[in-house]
Amino acid sequence: MAKGTDLNCPEKTEAFVFGLEVTNKYRNALFDSYGHYCKANEIKWNRPKIRTEVFPVKVPTEENIDKVIACASLKYASIFHLSKHGLRPDEISKITLRDIDLSRGVLSVRTSKMGLERTLKLKPEAFDLLRDYVNRSQITNLKEKLFASSKVIADSWRASRKKAYQRFKNTELLKIRLYDLRHWFGTTEYIKTRDIFHVKYMMGHRNIESTLHYMHVAKGLVNYSDDYTVKVASSIEEFTELLESGFEYVSDYEGRKVLRKRK
Repeated sequence: MAKGTDLNCPEKTEAFVFGLEVTNKYRNALFDSYGHYCKANEIKWNRPKIRTEVFPVKVPTEENIDKVIACASLKYASIFHLSKHGLRPDEISKITLRDIDLSRGVLSVRTSKMGLERTLKLKPEAFDLLRDYVNRSQITNLKEKLFASSKVIADSWRASRKKAYQRFKNTELLKIRLYDLRHWFGTTEYIKTRDIFHVKYMMGHRNIESTLHYMHVAKGLVNYSDDYTVKVASSIEEFTELLESGFEYVSDYEGRKVLRKRK
């Protein structure tokens, strides 16, 4: 901002920020920084209130996501498959060899300034790509970061997205943002489990309010029902079979297991 206005004059600084062709979210970030400047330099300033736009969460299809990933190199295909596990770009940029259990396919996600640490079991395709990348790159330093910065990751996604459009001639591919992969994961994970606290953990959310967005999006994508089918298991074999078919355990009753599944 210092190049475009006089930071010692709040009126000029406000006029400069409001004159920028940016979102209100970005304006708020600029005013956050300017507030620190004013405090450090003992400048009196009454910060204007700006309402941040709320954009609806867009969930691309997995087929279109995979078309973009198919146009990426091994390194970035590994990164984008991690994004399909709900990881933020800055969380991916912090991953080191120490964070990955290459024998079990388990990833420890470090704390993000916006989220919480968590441990994830990687899907086979993501795990195979990541292991291939580590082996081919001959990475042995446990503290070495495996991937580039979040900005470079985002730039690479845009490049792969453009290649995918040129190959498949589908304009929907150009609309998929890297962060939409996280939205896809949160929404599909809720549809699959209907467990909002499980999704909160998997997404690394600090507040349940952030997770509730995915429940609302899921309701718009599928026929959501609060009606249940109830089953009773009399043996461990029946109990196991019902769990494998999507039923969830509720309680014991007269020595038997009661389970339920949404219709």
